[in-house]
Amino acid sequence: MTAAADAATLLQGYWQGAHLEDPPAYLDRVRAVSPVLYDPGPGFALLTGHAEVNAALKSPHVRTGKVGGDPAFMQSEAARLMAPMMLFHDGTSHTRLRSLAQRAFTPRVLEESREFITALTDRLLDEAARQARADGGEVDAVSALAVPLPVSVIVQMLGLSGADADRFKTWAGSVADLLGGVNVTPERWAQVEADATAMRRYFRTLADDLRAHPRPGLLSALAAAEDEGGRLSGEELLANAVLLLVAGHETTSNLISGSLHALHEWPGERAWLAEAPEARAANAVEELLRFVSPVQSTGRFTTAPLTVGGVDLPAGLHLGLSLAGANRDPRVFEDPQRLDLSRENARLHLSFAAGAHYCLGASLARMEAAIFLTCFLHRFPDYGVPQQHLAYLPNFTLRGLRTLRLNLA
Repeated sequence: MTAAADAATLLQGYWQGAHLEDPPAYLDRVRAVSPVLYDPGPGFALLTGHAEVNAALKSPHVRTGKVGGDPAFMQSEAARLMAPMMLFHDGTSHTRLRSLAQRAFTPRVLEESREFITALTDRLLDEAARQARADGGEVDAVSALAVPLPVSVIVQMLGLSGADADRFKTWAGSVADLLGGVNVTPERWAQVEADATAMRRYFRTLADDLRAHPRPGLLSALAAAEDEGGRLSGEELLANAVLLLVAGHETTSNLISGSLHALHEWPGERAWLAEAPEARAANAVEELLRFVSPVQSTGRFTTAPLTVGGVDLPAGLHLGLSLAGANRDPRVFEDPQRLDLSRENARLHLSFAAGAHYCLGASLARMEAAIFLTCFLHRFPDYGVPQQHLAYLPNFTLRGLRTLRLNLA
């Protein structure tokens, strides 16, 4: 097979989701052909190299894609929900939305959440232990730990009702499908649309209510925040509250469950971390972010011709930026398929992206993961993972386990 034919085959397979079964192996194959794999035919380029992905994320000639699609989709509740999200804005529009959100997402707010996160983690571990005792020593780490921790934290930080946590978990799954779902059935799309309608209804009057009756939490701060461009409209508050809800839940949930599995697969690394989790968790979390890559990829478009990694790319080209591929680039990370919790350059990972769209909640995710691993390994340093089939949610953007049974006995 010629190099061009191999490139076309790999690109087509990626676009069809062939990489989802074993992302590292597929992305290694792609990078071996070229860290910037481009075929003019389909009008798509896939970037899997660290330097190349980083350059594209920071390039002034690369932009996020506006919410688009066929006219029917553009009239949908889902499209209306997504359009004002800062994720789909660039330039002055993005700067305005992000600066307003960033004022509410301060280090002080995060630090004030530390005690709550620690106490919540301890309660969840108590309940997981009770569940395990009642079920032969086993518990599903996803439903018992990885999901409820981050969703409860972000609900608390946003200042929403904890009683709505289950509803928010369902909504977050629907937004995740909107952002990167693969082979979503018509029935599922109908449910996603229904959830988008419910979200818009729930948040529609929230901005005015919060401005009239402020209460603790990020949403009140967002509702009150103003700058030269004016404050967030009701639609903007709604969309970006949903974005924070999903970003603060799905990614950290996937990081926690993926970390528990990775530590089981690398028992020497787990033992090293369990010896002194308070001192070692911070760097361990960076390596787990690199290794697990809970956000696998992001999409961009070129706005002008540019050259990345020696490859000339035209304007108007769709770019698939593989954060997971960049995080396993052997040019940056020695022996990248190995989990090395003391890796000196682990923090060079691109799991939070880079540039103007660097993850707003990166500090929160780091703190939650470090607290969770410290508390969990104090309680269950010898946990086991019984033999089981591991199923991942089919999603281009987010990679997360459906379930992960642990033995806590």
